[in-house]
Amino acid sequence: MPLLSVVLPVHRVQGYLRQCLDSLLEQVFTDFEVVAVDDCSPDNSGAILAEYAARDPRIRVVTLTENVGLGRARNIGLDQATGDYVWFVDSDDWLARGALTAVADRLTDTDADVLVVGFDRVHWDGRVARPGAGSLLSTAPRTFTVAEWPRVLSVLHVAWNKIVRRELLIRLGLRFESGWYEDVSFTFPVLAAADRISALGRTCVHYRQRRTGAITRTVGDRHFEIFDHWAHAFALVEKYAEQPEVIRPQLFQRMMWHYVTVLRNPERMPQGSRRRFFDRIVEDFHRYRPDSGYEPPPGPMGLRLRLIERRSFLSFRVLDRAVAVAKTLNRRRRVPALKLRGLTKRLRQAAYRGYYQLQLRLPVDDKLALYAAYWYRGVTCNPAAISRKAAELAPDVHNVWVVGRARARSVPPGTDYVIAGSLPYYRALARSRWLINNVNWPNWVVKRDGAVHLMTHHGTPLKMMGLDQVDHPAAAKDQDFHAQMRRADRWDFSLSANAHTTVAWERAYPCGYETLESGYPRNDRLAAASPGETASVRAKLGIAPTERVVLYTPTHREWLPLGQQVLDVEALADQLGPDTVLLVRAHYFYVAPEQKSPARRGRIVDVSAHPVVEDLYLAADVMMTDYSSAMFDFAVLDRPLVIFAPDWEAYRELRGVYFDLMDLPPGVVARTFADLVAVFATEAYATREAAALRARFRERFCYLDDGRAAERVVRRVLLGDSGK
Repeated sequence: MPLLSVVLPVHRVQGYLRQCLDSLLEQVFTDFEVVAVDDCSPDNSGAILAEYAARDPRIRVVTLTENVGLGRARNIGLDQATGDYVWFVDSDDWLARGALTAVADRLTDTDADVLVVGFDRVHWDGRVARPGAGSLLSTAPRTFTVAEWPRVLSVLHVAWNKIVRRELLIRLGLRFESGWYEDVSFTFPVLAAADRISALGRTCVHYRQRRTGAITRTVGDRHFEIFDHWAHAFALVEKYAEQPEVIRPQLFQRMMWHYVTVLRNPERMPQGSRRRFFDRIVEDFHRYRPDSGYEPPPGPMGLRLRLIERRSFLSFRVLDRAVAVAKTLNRRRRVPALKLRGLTKRLRQAAYRGYYQLQLRLPVDDKLALYAAYWYRGVTCNPAAISRKAAELAPDVHNVWVVGRARARSVPPGTDYVIAGSLPYYRALARSRWLINNVNWPNWVVKRDGAVHLMTHHGTPLKMMGLDQVDHPAAAKDQDFHAQMRRADRWDFSLSANAHTTVAWERAYPCGYETLESGYPRNDRLAAASPGETASVRAKLGIAPTERVVLYTPTHREWLPLGQQVLDVEALADQLGPDTVLLVRAHYFYVAPEQKSPARRGRIVDVSAHPVVEDLYLAADVMMTDYSSAMFDFAVLDRPLVIFAPDWEAYRELRGVYFDLMDLPPGVVARTFADLVAVFATEAYATREAAALRARFRERFCYLDDGRAAERVVRRVLLGDSGK
């Protein structure tokens, strides 16, 4: 039997589960098991658990056929646990490095029944706060009971910061109850029943403060369930504690703090239910207030409790509003005065925005769809594939594109468009029913009732995106993560190329959209490509049928100066031989709007400004890239891929990645220039081994690319077909 059983209930945590599991399995201490309970999770969490369990025998997965909720899932995990101690870890949190070693050492040293550990709060925008609990626990006696050190009751009353002797739970028959706030009726009784408690002040758990999906950010009357759990907690504490009169004042104060916290939180308590919730607080105040040994705390909390004692809901509300006004005034004093700069430009923008505001007062045009791609760089990518399919399946919808003035000449004939920044642009933004883009619209765009925003994205992510960049600030071009999330809050739909992408987007953009795991529409053309189309594209690019075509698609590195490359393409072209054409496709950050394409220099063709990247994929015999998402698209063609990764370690650490490309490459990997030359000289990219690597890669990332992704998107978004 292991020393420790980690019970891990799992439900709708696909974006966080890998981090949680990795934080367990990468610990130096190994004498533990993980009992993961898949609580009928409707996302990819079950598949992630199966993947980890297949490679690590310490993980056992219990799969439930119906959703039973957190409390019952924990009970099921407890029944399966075999360790001396049980730790109920939440699967969207993760453990600090060395946490298991520190926990095991303290348990062995003290033989405690319960160990209470420190934690920090990791907010979705990257802020990390270490509550006072860590400092408080550092002052605790080596071992104690609740009666000897009742201050332990003021530590956050959750199960995941407590490691409990399994035999104690069995002897007590203590289980988690159903419903919200189930930790209350578990943690306080177990503390009261423990003969020996120990405390560990160091941070052991990183407590994720989710932007969406947590009950602490869910408005509804289910928060009334808190009263039943506290009633049960008081009853069990009276039953188990040797000196309940010593514990009662501290427990009462904690209960009142908990009630007031819920009542005052507009993200939990509906406005129309606040008076009723207040009345329930008053009932419990008079029911459980200790006869002696209790004094209200100083400050606003003590004042609130006096108002509760007097049943004065109106005064309670007035106090809350006064506190809110004081905080607002303090914030305003800290905001610097705006400097008068660019007055003419701002006046012009104000006039155009005024026009936009007027257009917002007019009805939404139910037949208008507005498209854009890459910050108005042209008609391309997923939005282009969707607009083409919309013209076929929804001919009554008027499709209009936004393009920059410098890109207007590249718009395909017959395509309606507006110039970014013009009055028609502002009108279309205000009136369109559908707004379809592969990047975000400007911050000031209003999400109207009746309008539908579709974010198509523009790549399968290897590098970290959105909020996942918080831990990689060196590579985050936009570090205003609050603004990023406000833009993402406008999305009604988010496109996903595969399950891997779905999980990544959920972590990177924790907002309220519906995920369309449909494959990327831009790859429909690749999935259905014929040899004749390939030959036609090559002929238009001036490539002879006998020439070998290598397409090079390097990615952007935020930490390098613009224009600095990791590969000398001229030197490589000299090594590839006279029968090879090297197509070089620079990242779009490096392409000027006025640049023309193609531009040929001997065996090198600069195709950076070629408007349709799928043409280049079809023309290529081999793709060579480093970490560009182009590899996922090109793999649809099932043609050879070469990864040139001279700086993988630096890229992984600075940019952050969702998986190890060296462990799951789409083909042969070259780490040096000499290796790269050898790969092409020997055609190692075309071996059976390389094909096997590509097949494994395609199985994970390309399984939805069947040529019908655009149709699925149009039917769901424009035609309203839910597929049910």
